[in-house]
Amino acid sequence: MDYLLTEEQQMIKELCHQIAEEKIKPVAAEYDKNEEFPWDIVKVFADSDIFGVYIPEEYGGMGGGVLEMAITTEELSWGCGGIALAFAATGLGTFPILLFANDDQKARYLPDIAAGKKLAAFCITEAEAGSDAGSIKTTAKKDGDHYILNGTKQWITNGSVAETYVVIAMTDKSKGARGASAFIVEKSMEGVSFGKKEDKLGIRGSATCEVILTDVKVPKENLLGREGLGFIVAMKTFDYSRPGVAAQAVGIAQRALDESVKYARERKQFGSSISSFQGIQWMLADMAIQIEAARSLIYSAARLVDSGAKNVAKASAMSKTFASDTAMKVTTDAVQIFGGYGYMKEYPVEKLMRDAKITQIYEGTNQIQRSVIASALIKESLAKK
Repeated sequence: MDYLLTEEQQMIKELCHQIAEEKIKPVAAEYDKNEEFPWDIVKVFADSDIFGVYIPEEYGGMGGGVLEMAITTEELSWGCGGIALAFAATGLGTFPILLFANDDQKARYLPDIAAGKKLAAFCITEAEAGSDAGSIKTTAKKDGDHYILNGTKQWITNGSVAETYVVIAMTDKSKGARGASAFIVEKSMEGVSFGKKEDKLGIRGSATCEVILTDVKVPKENLLGREGLGFIVAMKTFDYSRPGVAAQAVGIAQRALDESVKYARERKQFGSSISSFQGIQWMLADMAIQIEAARSLIYSAARLVDSGAKNVAKASAMSKTFASDTAMKVTTDAVQIFGGYGYMKEYPVEKLMRDAKITQIYEGTNQIQRSVIASALIKESLAKK
């Protein structure tokens, strides 16, 4: 379908697909097997100016927005959902700075991120605080010109490889979620360390680990916005980043469809290509319909966010939920089309199915997304009275 992309957006799409085809696809299985972080591919991203697609030109970026980020994430994820996270997770860690940082903070951190010199990460999840952000235990105590941060963040994408972290910590526990604040923390700060590297089902080419903060002195100038704004920073960040998760899911799903069509044409049974069997044809058709519907929803949500609209949580949550559910369905069907071969690591679709699963879980499970959507619908209904 024609999504009426601008010439620059189409250029980004083609460049990123070329990188996925030529640089990522050939090494994806190896990175998945060895669980290595793809520093060589990160250099390719940096040399191609990909990290700056959603960062303003004044800070060294291309001046795009959420749509450009979604386009980039989708195409890179076609090559490998895990490797693409070096870019996408950096975006998650950068959005709080784009949305809430002052001019000095933006000038200090955005140029290096745009240039691909430093990766970023977002630290909110803890052992007892996943979707329940109000249960955060990490603390930030004011001490003169600094805040002292203590706590452990869990399952942080880009955890040990990032240089710049946005950390949500409690400055006033008595206020619950309203007592959370957001801070920019640097890897080089004394007291920043990392726990075990997680052994994951999928996205194994991405670094996921604990980020441990032990008496970390963070200058008061690194507070984002003001004290008590942390929960709002997190929720607003997710409104902007969830179309990116959705795009990752669609990229994975599109690859699964492409591989399935190719295999169905080549695989012969009963003297004919299995692509001539109606049962297979209908599966392929349904996969294509679901992917195109998901992509349409993502682009619509991304454009809404980029328009500056205030109430985007519902659209953002819808895009993430539908696209990730689609990715899981499509990749499962791809394994079925491949039959016994689909279950083998020699073929790519089993990895695609493993990579797809996380998109239903992180940045808010799809059950939480449905609660967000329902809440928005109820509020809209009450507003009409």
